Amino acid sequence: MGGDAHVAPCHHVPVRTTDNSHGKGLGLSLAIGSALAFGGSGVAAKPLIEAGLAPLQVVWLRVAGAALVMLPLAVRHRDLPRRRPALLAGFGLLAVAGVQACYFAAISRIPVGVALLVEYLAPALVLGWVRFVQRRPVTRAAALGVALAAGGLACVVEVWSGLSFDALGLLLALGAACCQVGYFVLSDHGGDEGGEGADPLGVIAYGLLVGAGLLTVVARPWEIDWSVLGGSARMNGVSVPAAALLAWIVLVATVVAYITGVLSVRRLSPQVAGVVACLEAVVATVLAWVLLGEHLSAPQVVGGVIVLVGAFIAQSSTPAKGSAEPLARSEGVVREPAV
Repeated sequence: MGGDAHVAPCHHVPVRTTDNSHGKGLGLSLAIGSALAFGGSGVAAKPLIEAGLAPLQVVWLRVAGAALVMLPLAVRHRDLPRRRPALLAGFGLLAVAGVQACYFAAISRIPVGVALLVEYLAPALVLGWVRFVQRRPVTRAAALGVALAAGGLACVVEVWSGLSFDALGLLLALGAACCQVGYFVLSDHGGDEGGEGADPLGVIAYGLLVGAGLLTVVARPWEIDWSVLGGSARMNGVSVPAAALLAWIVLVATVVAYITGVLSVRRLSPQVAGVVACLEAVVATVLAWVLLGEHLSAPQVVGGVIVLVGAFIAQSSTPAKGSAEPLARSEGVVREPAV
């Protein structure tokens, strides 16, 4: 979801809510845990990249490792490829391979916090899809959210400095955001269809398998310098076992993050889940600041806050009057990845 992980609206996916305060408290705890887990992916991946692994190789290790861990879930939902082949292929291509490859490539060139904040333009970009592709009306609040997100991005990249920011790194982060848009659109078609809804855990498991297969072609894992994983990586001057960083990325920042995210949204409203999801960008920025020494300027911090506010407004806005159905309808939520 940066990259990393995000809240994606799903069309017609039932959400099991509860009026029990204990259930809601558990859901909130799970959502916060998911945001913390997703937010640490870039911080753990960047030292591995700097130690000698290519960004695509780190992505392949993450996705392949997580796919292996979640293989039992794929076996359990082995009917999914027959029922929803397009959904699984798209999910694996965009939500798994595309977003993570772009995000990890971006953090090899620009700060982790900046890359994730740029990626958080995705909810605002969805509005463009809804308005100009689906030709559905959007609210003024949604348009305001897009404007705020764009203005915040201008502060994050400090456009007044003559666009001295790494252009390729910025484009890669925007690519991650565009892949997230694809994920949102796929999620809109991933719910019940005549009682044949796709279980979120099954979609995640097969998405990881598809993503691992696609990444194998481009990442060329047989060329990985495996000795890097047997050594150590530097995290802001501190030596850390490379294998421990990879284990964190696979087990915590991918497997645990996905599972806790999916479980949390079954206990929370989409609005609450959307707010909690914004913590991921904050967590990633703070961790990068503390653990990697990536200090952001005051305008970048302010711009990041504006991006998050704009993205949340764009994502959670109600439809314009007369709209037949809610904008980016949120009757169910699936937690994605980040990076």
